[in-house]
Amino acid sequence: MPNLIELPGRIEAVRTAEVRARTDGIVLSRHYEEGAFVAAGTPLFSIDPRDYRAQVQSAEAALQRAVAARENASSIVIRYGPLIDERAVSAQEYDAAQSDLRQASAQVAEARAALERARLQLSYTTVRAPIAGRAGAAEVTEGALVSGAEGTLMTRVDQVSPVYAVFSASNAAVLNTISDIRQGKLKVPALDAVEAKLVLENGEVYGPIGHLDFASPVVSPETGSQIIRANFINPDGLLSPGQFVRGRIEMGMRQGGVVIPARAVQMKGDQPVVSVVGTDGTVTARNVELGAMLGSRWVISSGLKPGERIIANGWQKVQPGQKVTQAPARPATRQTAAAAGQGG
Repeated sequence: MPNLIELPGRIEAVRTAEVRARTDGIVLSRHYEEGAFVAAGTPLFSIDPRDYRAQVQSAEAALQRAVAARENASSIVIRYGPLIDERAVSAQEYDAAQSDLRQASAQVAEARAALERARLQLSYTTVRAPIAGRAGAAEVTEGALVSGAEGTLMTRVDQVSPVYAVFSASNAAVLNTISDIRQGKLKVPALDAVEAKLVLENGEVYGPIGHLDFASPVVSPETGSQIIRANFINPDGLLSPGQFVRGRIEMGMRQGGVVIPARAVQMKGDQPVVSVVGTDGTVTARNVELGAMLGSRWVISSGLKPGERIIANGWQKVQPGQKVTQAPARPATRQTAAAAGQGG
């Protein structure tokens, strides 16, 4: 039978981007609706760009001066070229002219880099979404002063699909699973082939099936548990980061497993109990440990052995210690069906 394991978990975004200011200035406006989906590169905020536009214009002027100086130095070298052969210009003057040209070329490159940096700073005044996803609440409002040096947090963007479901498994359960695998009681496929389903907080089963993609080798010293993670597509955005879920993980196939009808399980407080019929017909109340639920049947982790007889129908009529006999089910008649209908 499938070895189903139920674990508590929480939804986490595969990627979460903190949108922070990369330049100093006053926030002029917010361009997105909080909680809405935004594409990568969507403008989220505008920071006052006037000072940075002026810096770009200044850098452009400096580049023009550097280009003009390089052209002048280049023309001098060109004029000195024929004169050096005629000895009308000394070698020292020619070398100085070439040196001036190289310096002018370097100044052009420096001015061009300064212009590129000024344009980059200007581009930072439009704060864009680094990834596609759902944009969170704004952490700043219009008129707020933000700092690029401090990296003022402005908002967050969480990737919508796919998402992670992160489960916590006790180290004891992990060790038992490893022991069963070694003893041949359990056959487990590769990690990425292990299927997982989600049960939402309202009891609904999430449609898409996920697969495990990570199992932590580290045991948390605080909780004594290990992290198991599954990857789920989230096309409708039903799963949100922070959401609590329960995972049903099909961890391979178990040999010699025991399943019983759910109606055979009695609850005595928090303890599940099953009425077991001995070989002499005596009824005993047996404490059992429930595993996962397969449709209308419970998987029994411990407490029952293959071949034992249990009472699925009519256990309400007997007490532990009584002897019972098994009777064949009687076919329903019109009278019994009518009585059942009148009874509700």
